[in-house]
Amino acid sequence: MTMNMVAETAIRKMRELRYLAGARDILGTPPVAVREDGVVIFSMIGTRVLVPYLVAAKSIHSRLGMGSFALLDDGTLTSGDREVLAHHLGNPRIFSINDVDPAPCPVGGCWERLLTLLELRRNNYVIQLDSDTVALGPVPEVAEAIASGRNFTLKGEEVAEWMTVEQFVETPPFYDWQDPETHVQDVAEALLPRLPAGLAGQRYYVRGCAGFAGFAPGGNGPQLARDFSSEIVDMIGLENWSRWGSEQVMSNIIVSNEGEPVLLPYDRYLNYWNEPVPADAAFVHFIGTYRYHAGAYLDATRQAIAAL
Repeated sequence: MTMNMVAETAIRKMRELRYLAGARDILGTPPVAVREDGVVIFSMIGTRVLVPYLVAAKSIHSRLGMGSFALLDDGTLTSGDREVLAHHLGNPRIFSINDVDPAPCPVGGCWERLLTLLELRRNNYVIQLDSDTVALGPVPEVAEAIASGRNFTLKGEEVAEWMTVEQFVETPPFYDWQDPETHVQDVAEALLPRLPAGLAGQRYYVRGCAGFAGFAPGGNGPQLARDFSSEIVDMIGLENWSRWGSEQVMSNIIVSNEGEPVLLPYDRYLNYWNEPVPADAAFVHFIGTYRYHAGAYLDATRQAIAAL
């Protein structure tokens, strides 16, 4: 590791500790009044992200005004963590990652989360929520998606659109799926038009973000994910399909192929790329690359806590 890398790691750690110190004020906010209304806000977390997760969970619930919580424990939650969660989030259902057999899907990479979610959606509208998100304003588009029984997704980029897979692969940039340097998400997306007969019904796609997505009740279950994984593994191999990002492709496929999904407007629901957060932003996903840059995550967290 170079000196520059050491310095960058140290700076990031200092910024993270500063964030966590400020975010701990979430522990002084009132418990959520959960509602058993058929909406489940679902996340995979561990002890390391307990505090930021509470910011994400309590801020979205306060803006949405509906739902209860369910969690997938990544194997690190302590008994103390569970007591905190029970107090703040109305004793949420907690599943263990050790009880999820992802085969033939990859192990890790959030696949256990997706498979658990797809079981939960049999009788619930399930919202996948990452712990590095903050709700800052009204979210009527989410409420309308739930009311109309439609899937929704945060867009992966401003220009993302719902289209046929044929249209999608013809949209620049173009990727060579056989190039070992091509990211697994780009590899899988380039192969979408080649889906075998058994998966031919999956003819639409949008490049969404699995950090915030809604799955209407009664849609595709875990078997679609298992079938798709089996076919992709036959094409590119399990090692390639197991790289980080493959689960997001699967999430996008499911969101895209159960009727036209609600694409959350990117000017109000956005990923943070080290640019100023709009004053009227409703929801921000603080992705890992720039999570602690410019103090934006902490500022948004403080704003959300104050609103609680």
